[in-house]
Amino acid sequence: MTRVLHVLDHSLPLHSGYTFRTRAIMAAQAASGLEVRGITGLRHAADGPVAEVADGLLFHRTRGEVTGPSGMREWREIGRLADAIVALARDWRPEVIHAHSPALCGLAAVRAGRALGIPVVYEIRAFWEDAAVGNGTGRAGSVKYRLTRALEDRVVDDADAVFTICHGLRDDLVDRGHAAGKIGLSPNGVDLSMFGDPPPRDEALASKLGFGAEDPVVGFIGSFYDYEGLDVLIEALPHLRERHPGARLLLVGGGPRDGMLRAQAARSPVADAIHFTGRVPHHEVERYYSLVDLLAYPRKASRLTELVTPLKPLEAMAQGKLVAASDVGGHRELIVDDETGTLFPPHDAEACADALADVLDARSAWPAMRERARVHVREKHDWARNIRRYQDVYQLLLTRAADGKLSAAA
Repeated sequence: MTRVLHVLDHSLPLHSGYTFRTRAIMAAQAASGLEVRGITGLRHAADGPVAEVADGLLFHRTRGEVTGPSGMREWREIGRLADAIVALARDWRPEVIHAHSPALCGLAAVRAGRALGIPVVYEIRAFWEDAAVGNGTGRAGSVKYRLTRALEDRVVDDADAVFTICHGLRDDLVDRGHAAGKIGLSPNGVDLSMFGDPPPRDEALASKLGFGAEDPVVGFIGSFYDYEGLDVLIEALPHLRERHPGARLLLVGGGPRDGMLRAQAARSPVADAIHFTGRVPHHEVERYYSLVDLLAYPRKASRLTELVTPLKPLEAMAQGKLVAASDVGGHRELIVDDETGTLFPPHDAEACADALADVLDARSAWPAMRERARVHVREKHDWARNIRRYQDVYQLLLTRAADGKLSAAA
């Protein structure tokens, strides 16, 4: 039975898109017969034991603090994580180390893999320099941006195999000069065992929010970053209500743009039709999904959104929900316009409103579109199937290791 150690920035019991993807991967691998554990770096900012079980998965924690100026501090962070990986590996003896972005995790894994003589797989979920620009904590072209990019390139060079979550990221790496044959795809996926029949409408919650039985509800459930384009969605609502006067907008979640979005909504001529819930417990999210007729994802065009595929539209499709999204690269990899969802131009509130209204008008087409979307997720984005991509690469690397042909162990 192959043992795989996943090296992570953070993990459950924290909730984020990052931790949910990790949970899905590790749970599917365990169900397939692999032995899996995770280890997190110093940025897992949550109290807990040094070895913690969450959702049936075991995660080890790297302890301690690092200090020093920027650059030196990160280098020490990498060293502390690499030492923790080696210490754990000498006890548990994994056969493969599978590191997940950011590059700090990847470099620590490569360093540990060389010390241990075992293969390292590095998986890129996003370019973190672009994510920093997207969430407002970084600037494109800055020294930190360029250094982060260079570190990513180094990890891609040094790892034995690389995965990205979408074609956009893979194509960008190939354009930088990395060998295409070294980079596989592991697209965002859904644990379909968690998605059965869509839940019935939660009438008590609908009544609490003031939603009438005939009011069409457009929703967004996620984090409120600028790149998500929720300001465009709020601007679109008055136009949508010209064709659907009872339309409501339900925004579930929170984040850096929360205050700005609430202020914009308060100024809207249809302010009473815009509903913010704040962050809700994960086990409550399904109640809000049950009220939504159409999930909207109006991401703005940027390097981040053109290259990276989001997870939320897939989860919505798996739940049998209609989806409409801006026509950016990350969405085009997930949604076929007018087949599995609807695409509209980014940054254009009126175009967004028209697309949403067209979907709401075509009620007779809803069942077929929902079914096409669910089939697409089942055939292309089911973790029970997608983990085979990893296992094929693991076996190839283990064969090479047995033959003494691993680059990282050289």
